[in-house]
Amino acid sequence: MKTHARVTTHSPAGPWLFLAPGLLIVGAFSLYPFLSTVAHSFTDARTLAPGRFTGGANYRDMLHDAMFWTGLRNSLLYVLGAVPPLVILPLLLAMLVQRRIPGIAFFRAAFYTPVVASVVVVGLIWVWLLDDRGLINALLEGLGFGTVGFLSDSWLLLLSAMAVTVWKGLGYYMVIYLAALADVPRELHEACAVDGAGAVRRFLTVTVPALRGTMVLVAALSSVNAFKVFSEVYLMAGPTGGPGGEDTTLVMLVQQVGTGLNGRVGYASALSVVVFVITLGLMLLVLRAHRREDA
Repeated sequence: MKTHARVTTHSPAGPWLFLAPGLLIVGAFSLYPFLSTVAHSFTDARTLAPGRFTGGANYRDMLHDAMFWTGLRNSLLYVLGAVPPLVILPLLLAMLVQRRIPGIAFFRAAFYTPVVASVVVVGLIWVWLLDDRGLINALLEGLGFGTVGFLSDSWLLLLSAMAVTVWKGLGYYMVIYLAALADVPRELHEACAVDGAGAVRRFLTVTVPALRGTMVLVAALSSVNAFKVFSEVYLMAGPTGGPGGEDTTLVMLVQQVGTGLNGRVGYASALSVVVFVITLGLMLLVLRAHRREDA
């Protein structure tokens, strides 16, 4: 009995047909807007005018723009102030809620609730709490302290916005750490405990080395999110960035410059490109530092 091998030919275009819908979506909503922004950054385009090619004029103007340097300073300070707590506190929180005790599921859900809450709602709640006549100042006055200008002092306002960012992000990064903690062998902790190591020593010698890669991931993600912060500062400081624009961040400056009937779209596009480059640089810096530690 003869058997005939069945030869099938696969079209080289077959895989691309399956990828085409996804590629079209990425191209239409990610690649094209990015390339369009880069192209507009070399023009003097306005909201109602296409503009003409001006070379690097927008980038040169940026160097002499005081608001640009203020926004850059605030964005970098935001990274320095928000990222370390977002790397450390969620890890401690994850270690707390990973314990199998009655009712712990409720606390996991409670800690994650700010993540799914609207950032606008969260911001308005904190504005109400931190206002000069808000609940926190009422409590401080009741204890004999004076009113603290959380929303009127530029530095306190920036710190308050950082606190809101950290509070809202705790649950998100806690979940990432919970997934990583599940892969840490219990035998390592038991061996350290047998050797007489306390909880702090086990944390430093077992947990931290095992989660170094996850901590780098959290640092990279939180750095990007902190540098691109907009909603928290916008809701607390207002669209102008507080008195004199002292609390304006780079992303807020993009919105201020590029919107309106006569918005400077070209200059706003140049600012957006700078935000992208710095964000990419922050991620590469974190990853490079991680590789140096592993070397």
